[in-house]
Amino acid sequence: MATMHDYFKQLLAARFGLAYTPSQSEAVDAFVSFFYRDNARELFLLTGHAGTGKTSLVAAIVATLAQLQQRVILLAPTGRAAKVFSSYAGLPAFTVHKKIYRGRDTREGIARFDLGFNTSSDTLFFVDEASMIGDESLDSIFGSGSLLRDLFQYVYSGRRDRLVFIGDDAQLPPVGTRLGPALDSSHLRQHHGLEVLHASLSETTRQAESSGILFNATRVRHMIGSGRRAAAFLRPGFPDVRRITGGDFLEALEREYATTGEEETVIICRSNRQANRFNAGIRARVHYREEALGSGDRVMIVHNNYFWLDEKDNDFIANGDVATVSRVGKHADLYGFHFARATLAIQGRDDEVDAWVLLDALTSEQPGLSRDDFLRFQAAVEEDYAAEPSRKKRREKVRENEFFNALQIKYAYAITGHKSQGGQWNTVFLDAGRVAEPFLDDDFWRWLYTAFTRARVRLYLVNFRDDWFEVDP
Repeated sequence: MATMHDYFKQLLAARFGLAYTPSQSEAVDAFVSFFYRDNARELFLLTGHAGTGKTSLVAAIVATLAQLQQRVILLAPTGRAAKVFSSYAGLPAFTVHKKIYRGRDTREGIARFDLGFNTSSDTLFFVDEASMIGDESLDSIFGSGSLLRDLFQYVYSGRRDRLVFIGDDAQLPPVGTRLGPALDSSHLRQHHGLEVLHASLSETTRQAESSGILFNATRVRHMIGSGRRAAAFLRPGFPDVRRITGGDFLEALEREYATTGEEETVIICRSNRQANRFNAGIRARVHYREEALGSGDRVMIVHNNYFWLDEKDNDFIANGDVATVSRVGKHADLYGFHFARATLAIQGRDDEVDAWVLLDALTSEQPGLSRDDFLRFQAAVEEDYAAEPSRKKRREKVRENEFFNALQIKYAYAITGHKSQGGQWNTVFLDAGRVAEPFLDDDFWRWLYTAFTRARVRLYLVNFRDDWFEVDP
């Protein structure tokens, strides 16, 4: 007699439509067992490297659950990652922050976000790109300061709600850490008291074998932990991976802009300094823009902002959101900084946002406004309210100042590897820069692997070293 387990597997196999690899088959068995168990603090962890069919399997699982009328909620750490998750899973996806936190009023005028109340029940929460979720946060205005801990508290406070984490443990971990805690089974058990059922996809699928992007990404991944500083680890000759020189770059970029579109084309590099050089060249030589910010410019928000959206919606503009500038209005030079009033169309939002933007951040070699500049900015704005009798009142006025709340933005034609994480583009131009031999370590290989796997269709390797490639026979 067929059981519910068997019925689920039949529906899932029909949705998947292909023969499972051995590890996919094991993962299916493990997930179905997890699904029909009723353990309170249990988490299903699905890991897999690029080309192992993780995306296809998760899409089939989500579709099967929907067919069975099982409630699911899809989450990801960033807006771009949520967009990617939604596109392949076929359901709306949300950022973790916007799902689990709620804003609250403060008398000091400082935005605070408390953990919200989970009203769901019998729901599976799927979190993609879980390698990006850390135990500690520099942005302490959110909950306890630990996104991972807050996520667990939110989900498991629901009635019979459980979690599924999905990720690739070869990708970059959260900034400042050596390993992503959300993909570490022993960490989840020891520090969060969870029962973890872990399935890992290992074999490359037949569909991935012909992909030069995935083949070479796997080669890069094998360098992690190998102790090798350099080797001929890349194989040339694939149509979807193309080596180009700096002299060929602009022609190739303009061709991709014309055929693929700017929204689906990105340049990934090692540092903000490199990104600045690329962005300046593209704006001058492709778009012929001389002004600091113009209509049509693509920008990325580089610091969470809680000022310009309706507070009653508990909404905010997130670090990593990408926007297109619709209009640029008046400029202002105040407090030692430069500002412009701009209207931005932010990806994933129906309404445009009209806000002051901080032009100084556009070409900074820091990820955003440095701490020293921030303190200088804060002190200069506070001088405007010197007549206020108390420091507390002056600080409150500063927090309500529209220039102090200007959006920090950078150009988004070229971005760093960390900023690219969680996103995918049809075309990626990758410049690894000049890396001295001592720095060809696991951090570099994780960065390179993450950058390779951002490309869906075409990957251009710009000025890559000859000795990194095998010689054609």
